[in-house]
Amino acid sequence: MSLAESAHPAATWDSRLADAVAIANVPTLQLVLVHLTGDMGWLEGEYAPRRGRGLDDNDSGGLPEARQAEIRAAAAAAIKDWRAGGADPATPAPEALARMLSASMAEPIGAEYGEIVAQEISDRTLRPRTLGQPEGFKVAIVGAGMSGICAAIHLQAAGIPFEILEAAGDFGGTWRENTYPGAGVDTPNHLYSFSFAQYDWSHYFALQGDLHAYFRKVAADFGLGAHTRFHTRVERAEWDAAAGRWRITTRGPEGAAVQEADALFSAVGVLTIPKVPPIPGLDGFPGPCFHTAEWPEGIDLKGKRVGIVGNGASAMQIVPAIAEEVAHLTVFARSKQWAAPFPKFREPVPEEIRWLIAEVPLYQKWYRQRLAWTFNDRVHASLQRDPDWEDAGRAINATNDSHRAAFIRYIRAELGDRQDLFDKVTPDFPPFGKRMLLDNGWYRTVAREDVTLVDQRLERVEGNVLVGADGSRHEVDVLILGTGFHATELLSSMEVRGEGGAALSETWDGDDARAYLGTAVPGFPNLFTLLGPNIGLGHGGSVITPVESQVHYILDLLQKTFAAGARTVEVRREVHDAYNAKVDAAHAAMVWTHPGMDNWYRNSKGRVVAITPWRHDDFWRMTRSADLADYVIGGGAAGGAAQG
Repeated sequence: MSLAESAHPAATWDSRLADAVAIANVPTLQLVLVHLTGDMGWLEGEYAPRRGRGLDDNDSGGLPEARQAEIRAAAAAAIKDWRAGGADPATPAPEALARMLSASMAEPIGAEYGEIVAQEISDRTLRPRTLGQPEGFKVAIVGAGMSGICAAIHLQAAGIPFEILEAAGDFGGTWRENTYPGAGVDTPNHLYSFSFAQYDWSHYFALQGDLHAYFRKVAADFGLGAHTRFHTRVERAEWDAAAGRWRITTRGPEGAAVQEADALFSAVGVLTIPKVPPIPGLDGFPGPCFHTAEWPEGIDLKGKRVGIVGNGASAMQIVPAIAEEVAHLTVFARSKQWAAPFPKFREPVPEEIRWLIAEVPLYQKWYRQRLAWTFNDRVHASLQRDPDWEDAGRAINATNDSHRAAFIRYIRAELGDRQDLFDKVTPDFPPFGKRMLLDNGWYRTVAREDVTLVDQRLERVEGNVLVGADGSRHEVDVLILGTGFHATELLSSMEVRGEGGAALSETWDGDDARAYLGTAVPGFPNLFTLLGPNIGLGHGGSVITPVESQVHYILDLLQKTFAAGARTVEVRREVHDAYNAKVDAAHAAMVWTHPGMDNWYRNSKGRVVAITPWRHDDFWRMTRSADLADYVIGGGAAGGAAQG
């Protein structure tokens, strides 16, 4: 909704604007003000914001109250003028946008970053278009989570028929499945949302229920239910070279069925198949025992002795959420995690700011861009290994070492008088070696008297007794497995066979998945892997961003394929291999391949499979325009030979 379209009477609108601007984020207001007036002086000199601390929004910009008041007054006046004029302002050049964002963040941001900002600041409304597809061309999408919803909406806008095949009974993916206490997003939801479908978020960091509601609403708003078959599991997909189509075997309420599609979009996600370690005696545990992704509906933990294995993202959310109600909590945390302060954890978005975000699109867009830099890309440069850095065991460069010092100060402060736990919770590897978690009370919770932290692996289970590797014994009534997922075994939930009947699982040697731009695999025409190999994020931020880039790229590739008179497209082996060599070389210079630690990003061979080495804007540029020279095309109307 533009400013000119506001339904509020002028007096009411002006008074609401005044209330909102009085508490709004000052650096964001400055960006809006410069955007509307073209006067960069509002971000310079005495108005230049100071850099914020950590992940904080830096609401005051570090400016004196008098300067804040001037900025608020000027921003309110400029917004009123904009509304009265009824016209959207011109978007500054990318270089100017990067300079504005850099001044707002009070840190260097290269001019090249302005390109992705320019797109995000523009009107993101999806409008109907055509890709010129041949008659009868149809896409099958496997999965109705975030990636599947994104692909379906863009295919719909492009006029390409599609069907979503979903094993469960609803939209939402991981936010439908993971219902454990405390489940939520570790990226601000004003960023963790589709660029084309913003939302009236009630909290800065949404919990599972709100996130599930968002994805369900987006799917409903775009009418995806009419294109979806729920309770339909894809068991097998096989490329039929003669027909130039995918034959898909499904199993639903009426049994097995076979259908065909010209293109297959895998949107099955990464963190979908629970990993349960082979712990001796686990099967004999007499009480409730379950993985965090399979949380039993209605289970009552009140007054129970509860054990939890693991201290990854799920366990770190569950432990503080249930500590108050259980009789005693025993946490087996063999490995350690770095966790950063969580400044807006469970903090509601004030009604005035919710109104401002809805009524002033420029505020929403610039607030989102500040979040994008803070959570998506700011830290990326500090994750590169300095070959001359001497103390490589504790950090990989000077900045990384300063991060370590800050996190250690935070841990000590949170532990209070339980400094005896410091060694048990402090990692012996560099920060960001595993995904950085946000602390929602973990350190304070493990310091409670009714919580026992065991920094050993769970060696075996004897009845209702958990035996640690140190020989310690712990009686529990309920056992929770926060042991993660098979994150490197992509697409393992279904059998996929390409040209010549080659199995994708064998092509990928089980857990060594590779794809060009994380999207296309040689030998598997018209297969596109959303959130595929090396697409996930290790440096933080919203995974929706690269998925939107993937979808944009796939549709551009299909449009060019159709324009060339073809209907099948397969990436060339040499292009695929060269790209993956670059991915591996980039990872080799980053913290995630640091020796002496494990993480879920790496496969059994030590290769990073799950996450990207690229900044968001780097991947965005890679996926702006597909080059048909990278592909072999074929399957034209006359069934012509492959081209390229």
